[in-house]
Amino acid sequence: MDRRRFLQAVSAGLLATPLAAEAQPAGKVYRIGFLALTPGEDATLMKALVDRLRELGYREGQNMIFDYRSADGKPERLSQLAAELVQARPDVLVAGFGTLAAKAAKAATSTIPIVFTTVGDPVGAGLVASLGQPGGNVTGLTDQAGDLGGKRMQLLQELVPGKTIAVLMNPDTPFTRLALTGVKAAAEIGHTRLEVLQVRTEDQIPGQVAAATKLGATGLIVLEDPLTYSGRRQIAELAARFRLPAIYGYKEFVDAGGLMSYGTDRRQIYRRAAEYVDTILKGAKPAGLAVEQPTKFELVINLKTAKALGLTIPQSLLARADRVIE
Repeated sequence: MDRRRFLQAVSAGLLATPLAAEAQPAGKVYRIGFLALTPGEDATLMKALVDRLRELGYREGQNMIFDYRSADGKPERLSQLAAELVQARPDVLVAGFGTLAAKAAKAATSTIPIVFTTVGDPVGAGLVASLGQPGGNVTGLTDQAGDLGGKRMQLLQELVPGKTIAVLMNPDTPFTRLALTGVKAAAEIGHTRLEVLQVRTEDQIPGQVAAATKLGATGLIVLEDPLTYSGRRQIAELAARFRLPAIYGYKEFVDAGGLMSYGTDRRQIYRRAAEYVDTILKGAKPAGLAVEQPTKFELVINLKTAKALGLTIPQSLLARADRVIE
């Protein structure tokens, strides 16, 4: 998606909206670059970022230039696009969903401030020295917490008390290796056997989901990254075909027909990313701007999918749900 069509998609109607009282200095025009890996999912999340920037006093065409580049799901394009953004000398460079965009941005510049949005393990990925003191030109927000994988295992065990659970993951994503540690710890406590199924390309997904049932799995945990996210509809359809109750990290999986998700509201994370951008534009240095970890998580349950799978969701689980699709 090119920059003009993207901005039309996320900013329709916003230019007529009055600015918040906290306006920026007259005459100063800020350039904000944005590097995205995946197509499609950007518009909703980016609208949250653009909305918050407007609330903070930034307006495209007046005191802000928003320079957007998307690799359209092709990681090999990220380096070139990052270099293009850096050549334009932005005041801040924002990296979109996942680790790969953030790593490409960091490789392209050691001086321009970078704000990442949803990196699962920024320390493990080599983006920052520590969460509290990033120490370079990169900071941002993580959408994961260390015990999330274990929590998802516990939720699935409440619903499916079977003795074998499969985990679908991309082993090349640093976060998934971290999350798997929590899943394994919860499995040991629940005396559950894990079958870890690895996928590195979308065409590997059908065979691995089918393998889960052959291995006797009664449930499936999908560890999210750009690969599994882009294949979320396919994964949900396969889980339904093989009658595998599954839990995911993002509610978009449930909107696509998945059974259950437990994770962060990424729209709020993108709003916070806009606040990080604002803080940096006002003089803060990324080196001392701590990486923010999530504190609020959402449980979403799809009752239509549960019915199709022949499952009855326990009332104790429904009572804790933040959203139920009927």
